Amino acid sequence: MVHPRKGPSVTTDREGDQLLVERARAGERAAFDLLVAKYQRRLMRLLARLLNDPAEAEDVVQETFIKAYRALRHFRGDAAFYTWLYRIGINTAKNALLMRKRLAASSPVEPAVIKPDGGGEEERLRDINTPESMLASKQIAQTVNAAMDALPIDLRTAIALREIEGLSYEEIAQIMGCPIGTVRSRIFRAREAIARKLRPLLDLPVDKRW
Repeated sequence: MVHPRKGPSVTTDREGDQLLVERARAGERAAFDLLVAKYQRRLMRLLARLLNDPAEAEDVVQETFIKAYRALRHFRGDAAFYTWLYRIGINTAKNALLMRKRLAASSPVEPAVIKPDGGGEEERLRDINTPESMLASKQIAQTVNAAMDALPIDLRTAIALREIEGLSYEEIAQIMGCPIGTVRSRIFRAREAIARKLRPLLDLPVDKRW
């Protein structure tokens, strides 16, 4: 009797992360470095969106990975590693925002002005046919960014995880530690707030958007 040949086992992304976590727990620092390399850019993109300050986001990303490394023994694997990591990063970002508010209250400073990380968005805008279209697109992008920055941190986090990171409602609920219904409500409210800011632009002719 000929037995069918078994194909190679396929390791899921989550299982691969768990293996790296176990190796890191055993003292293999290179395994944790692989996790850092895998998630550093994604975490930086998210935290820069939440903090609206790339330099501060870099510091928070570094602090997040330090906290995660020190807490690896507490990671049970009930959720995916990245949801656990994102939770640490978001909580660290919230602490940074609280500290920023306290410092601003004691010594007011001019708010930081940054260019949004659009992955080359400005270069793409230059390829749009007309100056009017370019202006409209730029104004819409700026309005969306400003509207997101004005959102409460929980709404901003939920909409960023959904629209920027592309995570499911279930994953966002795990990261934010709240029911899925709360996630849906926060995303709905965030979208409504952004839409309200966009309506004046979308209702006006291009040549009136000055």
